[in-house]
Amino acid sequence: MKNCSTTNHAPPRRSFLKKSIFSSLGLAFGPASMASDIKDSNEEKSPKDSTITLLITSDIHAQIHTHDEFFWENGQAIYRKRGGLAVLKTMIEHYKKQNPANTIVYDGGDFFHGHAVSTFTEGEALIPIFNHLGYDLILPGNWEVVYKKKKMLYDMGHTNAAKICANMWHKTNDAFDGELVFQPYWIKYVAGIKIGFIGYTDHLTPKRQSPAFSAGLVFEHPEKNVAKYIKLLRESEGCEIILLMTHIGLAQQVGLANNPAIEGADFIVGADTHERLRKPIKGQYASVIECGAFGSFLGKLDLNLENGKLKSFNYALLDVDTDKFKADKQMLNLIESAYAPFKTKMEEVIGTSKTPLVRYFVMETPMDNLITDAIMWKFKPDIALSNGFRFCQPLSSTDPKTGLIPITREFLWNMLPLDSEAKSGKITGKQVWEWLEKELQNAFAKDPSKRFGGWFVRFSGMEVNFNIEKEFGKRLNWVKISGNPIDLQHEYSIIACEREGDPDDTLCRIDKVKEPKNLKVLLHDIVEEYLKVHSPISPKLEKRATASDAPDTLLTQLRGYDYEFM
Repeated sequence: MKNCSTTNHAPPRRSFLKKSIFSSLGLAFGPASMASDIKDSNEEKSPKDSTITLLITSDIHAQIHTHDEFFWENGQAIYRKRGGLAVLKTMIEHYKKQNPANTIVYDGGDFFHGHAVSTFTEGEALIPIFNHLGYDLILPGNWEVVYKKKKMLYDMGHTNAAKICANMWHKTNDAFDGELVFQPYWIKYVAGIKIGFIGYTDHLTPKRQSPAFSAGLVFEHPEKNVAKYIKLLRESEGCEIILLMTHIGLAQQVGLANNPAIEGADFIVGADTHERLRKPIKGQYASVIECGAFGSFLGKLDLNLENGKLKSFNYALLDVDTDKFKADKQMLNLIESAYAPFKTKMEEVIGTSKTPLVRYFVMETPMDNLITDAIMWKFKPDIALSNGFRFCQPLSSTDPKTGLIPITREFLWNMLPLDSEAKSGKITGKQVWEWLEKELQNAFAKDPSKRFGGWFVRFSGMEVNFNIEKEFGKRLNWVKISGNPIDLQHEYSIIACEREGDPDDTLCRIDKVKEPKNLKVLLHDIVEEYLKVHSPISPKLEKRATASDAPDTLLTQLRGYDYEFM
């Protein structure tokens, strides 16, 4: 485990907060309600030289079983068995025993979305599993809204962990009602000091997900109030260590680490883009970590104290490895109970593949080529579209009898956890061009705060070449549709999935689509029909989306830092 040092903090500039700051926090989340875990100051404190351990997961996406996982080593894809929440449970308990009095277990969100068991029960089946993992703290991710506000509140409300989020408000009649959905911060008295956690989820959630999911909610960028809360925790509460727990994506988290608004924070513990930081990225004001996805990894952050002050830290990203840790029997029983009602249907093989199904590449993925090819086969449009999703672990394990990779219905639900309806429309070449420029900006904006967090949009029937490093509106070099250069005046037919809550003439974030029509066919049915006819399939990278200044196998949006996805 690599040891990284951090300097001690300078003393606060002021010893108290102005009354205006207290009044702006609102009565619902006063210091008393957020400090329930703090011991009385008169109690005997722990030794001043000690270690606080954070065990961190994020973006599990309801992946309850051990699964194939993708690694990039020496320019090649390598697949290993990783994850499984029963194995993760054993691993958490193993590391808690090493520092039992001073360990905090945290999840960074997107826990209740991504698997059929979660979808069919709107997250409820995952609640006992989450609670058995023993989390102390959870942040809502951008997909926690997938079952809409009331269900999000129910699922998260029935977890035993504390919930924090300082940038999600209740919305009434299209206006703020001034009340945060969750408490903005959490304070824990541990190892003789106070440690403060401030939570921020993705402020772009209403644009990234179907708009209907976020009905009744309002989101803002963290910089709206982060300085206020850091000041409160430092100067009023006397927190020695402050961590920002965020679900906004690595590029935005690094951008936040260089934003003077967060001066006084020590770490940004990030999530959302499923990045695997093997060492922290040091920003101007804080260091950033992000700990992978799908329950395949456990982050371990040790904060080393000397005389009650943060002296140094150790950080490691640990594989959830079935060869090193046995599955927890009680968790296996909980998982089996949750899975049993759906097991027979989910384990049915619906097709086979000669090549792995992967969704890790930023610009084009074999998994989404399968989906868009199925749409193209079914309806024969000019362009078939799929969003730049990141969720879904890879599929690479072959059947020893056939040498083929079996695709189960369970895996189809992992690829597409929402079975949306296909929708068609017509757009001009000019609309295609302008839309692609916007999607490139969403993925590669130089200002991290303008990035959506998702990867580049996926498609069939089209080839696109661009420069990532160019300015907004100038990235595209050329576009071909059906093998021919794009005609800006010509109308092209497109098909994508319907997003609940979008205007009728909006399709895949393309506005003013002509002749929009719901096709009354679900994407799952389309993929199953395609697999029945075409198996074994062999999807691969085909240069549908290429960059002149990046490899086809680009695995991260972050550029200009010493970081590689591995």
